[in-house]
Amino acid sequence: MTKDKENIVVVWLKRDLRLHDNEAIYNALKTGKRVLLLYVFENLLLNDIHYSERHWNFVKESLRDINKSLEPYHSKVYCINSDITSAFNQLLQFYNIKEVYSHQETGVLVTYERDKQFARFSRNNLITWKESINNGVQRGLKNRKSWFDDWNTYMRQEQLPFKPAKDQLLTKDDINTLEKFSQASDLSTSIDSPFQKGGTTTGWRYADSFYKKRHKDYMFHISKPEASRHSCSRLSPYLAWGNLSVREVFQKGEDAKKYFNNKRHINAFLSRLRWQAHFIQKFEMEHIMEEASVNKGYHKLKKHISKKYQKAWREGKTGFPLVDASMRCLNTTGYLNFRMRALVVSFFTHILWQPWQDATHHLSQQFLDFEPGIHFPQLQMQAGETGINNLRIYNPIKNGIEHDPEASFIKHWLPELQRLETPFAHEPYLMTEMEQQFYDFTLGKDYPLPIVNQKINRKRASDILWNLKKNPTVIKESHRILKKHTLSDRTKMLKGE
Repeated sequence: MTKDKENIVVVWLKRDLRLHDNEAIYNALKTGKRVLLLYVFENLLLNDIHYSERHWNFVKESLRDINKSLEPYHSKVYCINSDITSAFNQLLQFYNIKEVYSHQETGVLVTYERDKQFARFSRNNLITWKESINNGVQRGLKNRKSWFDDWNTYMRQEQLPFKPAKDQLLTKDDINTLEKFSQASDLSTSIDSPFQKGGTTTGWRYADSFYKKRHKDYMFHISKPEASRHSCSRLSPYLAWGNLSVREVFQKGEDAKKYFNNKRHINAFLSRLRWQAHFIQKFEMEHIMEEASVNKGYHKLKKHISKKYQKAWREGKTGFPLVDASMRCLNTTGYLNFRMRALVVSFFTHILWQPWQDATHHLSQQFLDFEPGIHFPQLQMQAGETGINNLRIYNPIKNGIEHDPEASFIKHWLPELQRLETPFAHEPYLMTEMEQQFYDFTLGKDYPLPIVNQKINRKRASDILWNLKKNPTVIKESHRILKKHTLSDRTKMLKGE
């Protein structure tokens, strides 16, 4: 029976949901054997607390887009609900599989453990599992001495084309037969959602519009909660889920600079692609960041957990308008610009004095572009628990006046404040009883009073965290972190050279 089975290779798609410039697919096709593209909706991830329905809908939209591109090849992605070893055990009933290709995933802890289990499964079944570097992030690094140059070289390498030979991909009929013996995934999603839609095709629409026009105000609007929604690239979900490779976007930007005089805006964006990879590389090298502060000196920092404060923060009902507008916007659309992300984390960890770990899951579930390698290092950096970064405690009132001067963002997401004059929209708690009557507005009823005293709590956080910086363990750990994670030439990277 074994002799009658066809020898095929399998590409296990994960967070690389594209055909072009996908090294796993490229290498599989080079074998000359027939290739099956596989995506598994794994129960361990469907049930993982970091994810939510918006993520899986984005994945489904991405897979539908791939399937549309595969129509000329009379093929599609084999999409099933299963765990990965069961999926391969089922496939082995129909085909001989000696090689599996995928990318190296810098994911949450459950994916790391799953990969170790799959590696054992592969060895036991005489399968060679070949993983490719993902967007220049390297596995097994001990330090960052040559990392910048390595990444820069990788970004300038030729993109890998998707060119299967005739009849090289398993056909729809082949896959339909497999689906009869498995739990095929339903890829349908609602068209009436407020989230960006997944897929390479849509990702390139965003990239094209950004490089052709929207980038011209990038640096001016990057910190503005409302204007940034148009002037920023909005490519983060397409990079996080691999609809586009960073190399494709990087090279597109390098090419775009030839046609515009204001290329400093594009350079500013490209430098953030480097920083994105930099943070993912940190997480790849130190996975402890998912659960505990990378600087062990902060493990002794204890905070009183308040479910009341956390609930108000999640729901956007803290009494601080810019914080509340940001949280409601994020909960509804899955997107916030970087400054507002930093602000809501700073407010949670400093002003509310809650542990950053308690913000982890809600934010990861809401961010459509949830990328573990960025998520955890950034949470710790904004919480002031790395020991190597400057302590930033964001003032939500000051930031609102500076970056949302007309309170347009605030009023959009907090409709209860729409009828107030701009100064009161920023600080409704300053209204007198007479002013409340004039606006037919009642503090504590129409909008909550501030749940904490910002000035007192800000000073408390600042005093405690600055004093901790002097702790011998924090200092020792800071030296270790700098030695392990600092780039050989940070100045060069900051300039985007």
